[in-house]
Amino acid sequence: MTRSVTIALDAMGGDHGPSIVIPGAALMLERRPDARFVVFGDEKQVLPLIDQHPKLKAVTTFHHTEVSVKMDDKPSQALRAGRYKSSMWRAIDATKTGEADVTVSAGNTGALMAMSKFCLKSMAQVDRPAIACLWPTARGESIVLDVGATIGADARHLVDLAVMGAAMARVVFDIDRPTVGLLNVGVEEIKGVEAVKEAGRILRESNLPHLSYHGFVEGDDLGKGTVDVVVTEGFTGNIALKTAEGTARQVADYLRAAINRSFMAKIGYILARSAFAALREKLDPRKSNGGVFLGLEGIVIKSHGGTDAIGFASAAELGYEMAREDLMAKLREMVAASTRPELPAAQPVDAE
Repeated sequence: MTRSVTIALDAMGGDHGPSIVIPGAALMLERRPDARFVVFGDEKQVLPLIDQHPKLKAVTTFHHTEVSVKMDDKPSQALRAGRYKSSMWRAIDATKTGEADVTVSAGNTGALMAMSKFCLKSMAQVDRPAIACLWPTARGESIVLDVGATIGADARHLVDLAVMGAAMARVVFDIDRPTVGLLNVGVEEIKGVEAVKEAGRILRESNLPHLSYHGFVEGDDLGKGTVDVVVTEGFTGNIALKTAEGTARQVADYLRAAINRSFMAKIGYILARSAFAALREKLDPRKSNGGVFLGLEGIVIKSHGGTDAIGFASAAELGYEMAREDLMAKLREMVAASTRPELPAAQPVDAE
């Protein structure tokens, strides 16, 4: 693709709002100089920050909004108060109308999903959207979904997740047939809840053209990178994500405490500084920040609400890659090619 990618930014989203979003966009622009931005937010807070970054200002269109979605708003509250006029809604709508190729927000996850579904609508044949994230592994990275969009899943929804996750893997990893595994309590086919076992049977028998079904995977396979795509429902996926983030911080704290314990430990740190730097880089959650909303008629990226400019830049760059490599076309192709099992649809509960 030779055209530039335009990114719509919800400048008011996240714990820190424009003070993180605008520097993050400027940092991302250094790595992707052909990017363009459409920014929505309060002009009194946003424009002075844009003025501090001349290169960003030159490629940015700004739209003033007086309403912003609060981080503790329930999705229903956000829709009532912010539909058609909030910075979050208008950023999503920019992707719908074609003013932008992708939307990035660090705002309230439940509100962002609700507004995205209302504004963009779900893809044909996809009952429920999902949030997919990049997961650091011993082999590099894997894609894990769903990490919090929908609580509970039947077999049909798990199959949809497998298809959408494989489509994203084709874009991110440039693999024709990514390997896909279903997260389970064991690798044996007799283990697990019925929905997971039935989804496994469907994927095994369908032999879908653009993914290679590996079988069941367990929790430790997430870190190993056993498969390119790990599929689970949103409740389990979100707990796994938060556990991994907490463990990474815990390991970092342990290392700092061990280094400061004695003079010899500090000498050892100096001698192994490059190795510690590589470990810190690998464990840094900012480098893999950004969840992709899959199953919508448009691309929306959710950044962690508490991230800094480096983390937001990673989320914006992920959105850039998804748009530049035409994720939507690959999703439509794979969803259309997948066999839809005739199963009764469950009624999962949306995450607040």
